Amino acid sequence: MDTRIRTDQPGWLEIVVGIAAMAVVGFALPALLSDQIDLTGAGGGAFLACLSGIAGMAGFGVAVLVRRRPVESFGVRGTTARWLWLGVAGGVVALLAKGVLVPLFVWLTDAPTDTQAGYAAGASGGVWLLVVTAVGLVVLTPIGEELLFRGVVTTGLLRYGPVIATVGSAVIFALLHGINVVLPAALVVGIITAELRRRSDSVWPGVVVHAFNNSITVIAYAVAPEIAG
Repeated sequence: MDTRIRTDQPGWLEIVVGIAAMAVVGFALPALLSDQIDLTGAGGGAFLACLSGIAGMAGFGVAVLVRRRPVESFGVRGTTARWLWLGVAGGVVALLAKGVLVPLFVWLTDAPTDTQAGYAAGASGGVWLLVVTAVGLVVLTPIGEELLFRGVVTTGLLRYGPVIATVGSAVIFALLHGINVVLPAALVVGIITAELRRRSDSVWPGVVVHAFNNSITVIAYAVAPEIAG
């Protein structure tokens, strides 16, 4: 067994603490603010778009600090242009797969389809709110969620082998998006980004996949916000 995996790699402590910190910022904080902010309106949607990325970063930061491991242990290291282009290719594959799986999921289940109406409101709420929503969903969220779910969760599960690491982290990622229309899309993105993180030993190709997909989502919401429900 690779001794680096045994001694340097994050484990369940980092996974649990990181996800808990993310949940506090990403789920508990909006619940506390729901009486003060209309989270379904344009301003609230832009706020939530940024908060999703901030929550992931908070979770990652806590996971790093809990045992003071170097960030390189979480896959936060440079990569090559080849892997970044493979991230673009992965984004295209994810987009095509989502185009098939999401309608099928909606047809087979009664899962909610309006869970991202706030994001759509933010993206269609004027130029400045569109910019804020885009920064949140295309920059902050891909970085924050990849740092947490691929940097911490995928890396922590690698001790159990590549299949558990890739599929397990993707399932956790998807379930934390809720049992709704986003679930199959999150599962696809999770599998692709986790495998890229494992093979490249870096989180950045996954960030490219995530940013590519979210940019298409923001464009769609800006043009046709009714698709969010």
